[in-house]
Amino acid sequence: MRCGKLVARMASPPLLRLTDITRSFPGVVANDRVSVDFHAGEVHALLGENGAGKTTLMNILYGLYAPDSGELSFEGRPVRVGSPAQALKLGIALVPQHPLLVERHTVAENLALGLRDGFLLTRRRLLARLRERLAGQPLQVDLEARVESLSAGEKQRLEILRALLQGARILILDEPTSVLTPQEVVPLFEQLARLKAQGLAILFISHKLDEVLAHADRITVLRAGKKVGELPAREASREQLVRLMLGREAVPRPRLSPPQPGVRLEVMDLEVRSDRGLPAVRKAGFTVAPGEILGIAGVAGSGQRELVEALTGLRPFRGQVRLEGHPLEGLSPARLFERGVAHVPEERPAGTVPAMSVAENLALRTFRTKLRRGPWLDRERLERQATELIQTYQIATPGPRTPLRLLSGGNIQRTVLARELDGSPRLLIAVHPTYGVDVGATEQVHRLLIQRAQEGMSVVLVTEDLDELFALSHRVAALYQGELRGPWPAGEVSLERLGRMMTQAAEGAA
Repeated sequence: MRCGKLVARMASPPLLRLTDITRSFPGVVANDRVSVDFHAGEVHALLGENGAGKTTLMNILYGLYAPDSGELSFEGRPVRVGSPAQALKLGIALVPQHPLLVERHTVAENLALGLRDGFLLTRRRLLARLRERLAGQPLQVDLEARVESLSAGEKQRLEILRALLQGARILILDEPTSVLTPQEVVPLFEQLARLKAQGLAILFISHKLDEVLAHADRITVLRAGKKVGELPAREASREQLVRLMLGREAVPRPRLSPPQPGVRLEVMDLEVRSDRGLPAVRKAGFTVAPGEILGIAGVAGSGQRELVEALTGLRPFRGQVRLEGHPLEGLSPARLFERGVAHVPEERPAGTVPAMSVAENLALRTFRTKLRRGPWLDRERLERQATELIQTYQIATPGPRTPLRLLSGGNIQRTVLARELDGSPRLLIAVHPTYGVDVGATEQVHRLLIQRAQEGMSVVLVTEDLDELFALSHRVAALYQGELRGPWPAGEVSLERLGRMMTQAAEGAA
């Protein structure tokens, strides 16, 4: 039945057609004569490595960039999408990876942005209008709840509802499951299936191949700006998609080696407060052995940010944190790095200076100690070191002098990892190290973490990606409202149980 419907859709004219779209930036052709059709009632997945051109193509569709050449046609008519307002007028809506919502306002007040006269209505009339407009929609939310109280999945549903209120006919979803727990992913795809049945065209951008294969109707793959494949999802395999994306076979992940004897990091009775002065981490305690990867899961707002900032010198704390028996309280991030503590932050802008060059970003940790010639920075040595790191960590950049902001997300992540691991740290605090990066970059990051652990480096891995957590960790733990649950050996806890530990009162670890 699904096959017959797909054939019928392919036979009908596309809702949106892109023909020979080309867009260049200094030093790179982001889209090179890309042609794609999007049909009503179809989920169309767009795959590719970071830097393959997916984001550029999405921004052209949404009116943020204009193509250098090529044509867009909507329902058979050539169109020019010069701004997001023009895109919305055509019915093209973008649901971003990170919801753009007013956290302290209610759901209804945020949805008012999708109504032409939303802010002219009284609260009572706004609620009545929204209930009328949303009747029969497969996505349900509490209109009177404050956005700051919603889960990540509820915030995403709110973004989709806002797009539907604006008359969306083509829904662009950018990494829609990257911040969701396993319990939130299933209802999201159920809701998307209902929207597809209502005739929406859904463009689904993701790095999670299993989700793409399970829920897409058609898949388009980009590599180095070119379209290298398009095929029905039912005819595709994971291995085939990886070959198309990377241009090669995937490299198997190394096996975890057992941790070494002893204790590298010891945390006891750790208490950390939020920016508002409220308890964010309560009496947390754990140890990490040399060569061990400890995985900590937690949905946004559970205390993981405050925990990481306490361990990396960015936030004061109460309790004890010891590295090989030496207390770390009161040390700055720079002093901690000197002691052997490296940090891959949750948000890439927090760990980089986008306007500076790749070489300068690679030297942020070491320029004072390794790259000085008297009072001056040794530029020749700076670029020589950067060139070596670029080659070692496979950072795709036109050169070491390229501004970091021009690199793709995956290559910015490679830059951060190269800088942090260059000093051979004894402890790495890594937060979402593969967040939003492609299969190739994920493969490399995982291999690096395992290899460094095999060499004796300890890792505290904080991530919402439970598949990654179980693939890399010797032991796992969950944060729930500031309470650390576990750790337990990874083989003794199921993925579903850990997901519940992140979101519900604990019942035990088995």
